[in-house]
Amino acid sequence: MDALLSASRIAQSGMSVQSERLRVIAENLANANSTGRSSGSDPYARKVISFRAELEEQGGESGIALTDVGRDNSPFRVVHEPGHPAADENGYVKYPNVDPLIELADLREANRSYMANLQMIKNAREAVSALIDLLRTPS
Repeated sequence: MDALLSASRIAQSGMSVQSERLRVIAENLANANSTGRSSGSDPYARKVISFRAELEEQGGESGIALTDVGRDNSPFRVVHEPGHPAADENGYVKYPNVDPLIELADLREANRSYMANLQMIKNAREAVSALIDLLRTPS
């Protein structure tokens, strides 16, 4: 039974990380077309999430942990729009380095990972419930 509870805790940690990943992706998509506040200033920079597998020394139980929410260092998109309030002296406006297609693909992957972890928790609960029912029945 301890193995089933351990599997459930691992899946919960995966759900937590994927939930944070979904939040970061939503933030990226929401800011995909924002510009800097003043002439020539940098716009929103795409955020990326890093996570790693963890292994506990004593019990051997593992899980997933968020390690960092950083910034993508790829270059900003530059568009020639001389009349734009955020345009520099040459008429170029910097737009975020967010590609909506990449964000949507990441969103789909994060959602599927979240749902897989949720299914694992459901399966573990059903197995624990079945085990308890087996222990209750007289021999």
